[in-house]
Amino acid sequence: MKKPTALIILDGFGLSDAVKGNATKAAKTPTMDWLKNNAPQAHLSASGESVGLMDGQMGDSNVGHLNIGAGRIVYQDVVRISKSIRDGDFFTNPTLVASMEHAKKSGGALHLMGLVSPGGVHSHTDHLYALVQMAKDYGLNRVFIHAFLDGRDVPPSSAHEYLADLEAELDRVGVGEIATISGRYYAMDRDKRWERVEKAYLALIGQGRTATSSASAIQEAYALGETDEFVIPTVLTMNGKARGPIMDGDSVFFFNFRADRAREI
Repeated sequence: MKKPTALIILDGFGLSDAVKGNATKAAKTPTMDWLKNNAPQAHLSASGESVGLMDGQMGDSNVGHLNIGAGRIVYQDVVRISKSIRDGDFFTNPTLVASMEHAKKSGGALHLMGLVSPGGVHSHTDHLYALVQMAKDYGLNRVFIHAFLDGRDVPPSSAHEYLADLEAELDRVGVGEIATISGRYYAMDRDKRWERVEKAYLALIGQGRTATSSASAIQEAYALGETDEFVIPTVLTMNGKARGPIMDGDSVFFFNFRADRAREI
């Protein structure tokens, strides 16, 4: 009988000489050390263009497993969407066009909701920026962003940077404002925990904890010990009223490209 062969995948176990923040380098790993010194080996790149992602973007288990299973480079949705933005095809997408046209004809608002993060695992801020520009081109002036905060695929308390970048982009384009912020723990649950999803849903329709700006909302959350993922859904208000609650007749577009954490909400 031939000796069996096993393919063993260690998620998160990489090769780097850096010590800071590198648990595998700091740990005692006698088995891995033996393999390194005695067994045939090769190094594989599991990020960026090597696995169908954008240059410089970190990989993740979903991307890695997909490429291993396919036995070839599988170009990810984030790359395909970004390419369509550069090519201009993005702006003629029938679903996007229908969303814009509906808001324009009905006089309702356009709501863009999703993970505001450059992580590239569930969404990418570049795609949100393209949607805002498209809304501007269609002459829409009631555009509201419902920002879900990451903290998993990017550092745990970095949302204040991405929200500030978003505010700057909205000012540059001249349309749009942030209406709510919610940690992905609530807005992107995928385990049928309605008690979490309900809080995000209520914020979308203008109910829940309030703040007057995205900056004050995130700083207040940090002061309470909430990291980005766990920020309690918060409604941004002006003169005591919700800035942009979702109403009947509005257009709503979810800009995450992965479906697993988008289905419930």
